[in-house]
Amino acid sequence: MAWRGGLALGKVWEFIRSQPGLRTDGHNIFLYHHSTQPGAPIPCDFGVEVTRTFETAGEVYATKTRGGEAAVAVHRGPYNRMNEAHDAVRKWMAANRKESAGHSWEIYGDPTLDPIDTETMIVYLLK
Repeated sequence: MAWRGGLALGKVWEFIRSQPGLRTDGHNIFLYHHSTQPGAPIPCDFGVEVTRTFETAGEVYATKTRGGEAAVAVHRGPYNRMNEAHDAVRKWMAANRKESAGHSWEIYGDPTLDPIDTETMIVYLLK
């Protein structure tokens, strides 16, 4: 069974390859839209950092991360342990009386031969 994010990223990359200059060295980015209802699904935009906006083409559309103060952590290691970085950010937010603005994202660094060296930036937009 294929991973849904992988299918979505495949569509994005197919589109990007057809648009000269749209991407130079951008990384995969997953943008999460948190619900205010506990336990509700978290919609996610699967994307790639690009150099400019573009017209919607089928299921591929331009979006952007919102600006403002953010809590950030860099996870170094395999993806199956990224929850540790998310937990650390949420604990920091609680300890510092900061609230999420309802959006977070992961920016995936360049692949490495050893997963222990892989870096992913975890960002939580703050109110």
